[in-house]
Amino acid sequence: MKRASIDPSTGAVVGHVTEASPDDVRAAVARARAAQPAWAARSLGERAALLRPLAADLEVHAEALAQSTTAEMGKPLADARAEADTIFSRFDAEVDEVVDALSPEVRRTARVHSTIVRDPLGVAACITPWNFPLLMPHEQLLPALLAGNTVVFKPSEETPLTGDLLASLWRRHLPPDVLLVVHGDERAGVALVAADVDLIAFTGSREAGRAILGEASRTFKRVVLELGGKDPLLVLDDADLGAAAQFAARNAFRNAGQVCVATERILVTEGRRDAFVDRLVAAAGSWSQGDGRTDGVRVGPMVHARQRTHVASLVSDALAKGARVAWQGPDLGGNFFPPTVLVDVTNDMRIATEETFGPVAAVSTVPDEDAAIREANAGRYGLGAVIFGEPTRARAIASRLAAGMVGINQSVAGAPGTPWVGARESGYGFHSGADGHRQFAQTRVISEPVGS
Repeated sequence: MKRASIDPSTGAVVGHVTEASPDDVRAAVARARAAQPAWAARSLGERAALLRPLAADLEVHAEALAQSTTAEMGKPLADARAEADTIFSRFDAEVDEVVDALSPEVRRTARVHSTIVRDPLGVAACITPWNFPLLMPHEQLLPALLAGNTVVFKPSEETPLTGDLLASLWRRHLPPDVLLVVHGDERAGVALVAADVDLIAFTGSREAGRAILGEASRTFKRVVLELGGKDPLLVLDDADLGAAAQFAARNAFRNAGQVCVATERILVTEGRRDAFVDRLVAAAGSWSQGDGRTDGVRVGPMVHARQRTHVASLVSDALAKGARVAWQGPDLGGNFFPPTVLVDVTNDMRIATEETFGPVAAVSTVPDEDAAIREANAGRYGLGAVIFGEPTRARAIASRLAAGMVGINQSVAGAPGTPWVGARESGYGFHSGADGHRQFAQTRVISEPVGS
């Protein structure tokens, strides 16, 4: 069956893909299974050598990848170009990082010589989201393939053409059936998770991750889940309010708030609330909204009408319970939800606990630092958190937060080589960095007597 990809800015049909039936999914997994022994028989160095030229292809096709991203999910073209640039500009360095992480390690005593090796798991199912349709597949495919696994890749049903284009570039450098693509909605995803795969790498919602974990537990498949978040921003008494407000606007509104580590709750102490909100409103005014292909646009649409309805329902609930709109951009209709600054957000409002995934900066007032920490740690999520304040004090607070990643006077993004990791219900396993790459392989310890 054909599935249309729709431009969320205009409603126009971008193109079509063929959806995979459950039988199609199982057939793809069987082909990947048949191809896996030969791919695994190549050394880690040989696999890396085959993939290194991909960087040049990604650079040559960067504009096409960016244009496809904007057309399918609405991201401003400047942001889509930055995403495309990221995957090719660091490609060689990331290959080196994965190779180093997966290379054998030796431990020995006077009596025992042990080698730690990272062998392939087998067939990996890589299921990726629409909000970063280039970067998220890259972070799964590279370690999975370099580890010697074959991959069945299901890009989001919202960005299938981008997924196809990206996979076509990878396949130029791989033997047949080492990387296969299946398309479809959650039905294809369910079939892939239930199929004869050894590893499931998934980025998406908590609800879908929970279902995947339940199915995978039946046969103890390896699972790497990056799930949702409700990331807080703590603005301390000694924070640079201008810098904090600029960050809050950027991290709440970029990609129309459709980011797992978007700032979804801002906790400000009472004495600084008004001054912070004034600066936040001023910063918000520069975030113009519209079709992502229009020069100067910084906020695109929601990916579809369902997401816009979800965001609108959270804001309506908050307003009905006493929150106020301090600033809001013009309503463009369609799939666009206007960037919004809400104040007086309280714990009884859905927007205080449910993932928004939309361009809303929600400000809550707290009496002191301890209350801010309690509020930040409330709820089921624990992906990231950001603190603005004096660095020594902020570092002490960071260790008290229930988050896998904490940014101090900056975003949660770490230096190259650091993992992308959540706590609580924001993740199960993690990716990136040496420890993340190793989750795509089977660790094996081979020991023998010294001198044998």
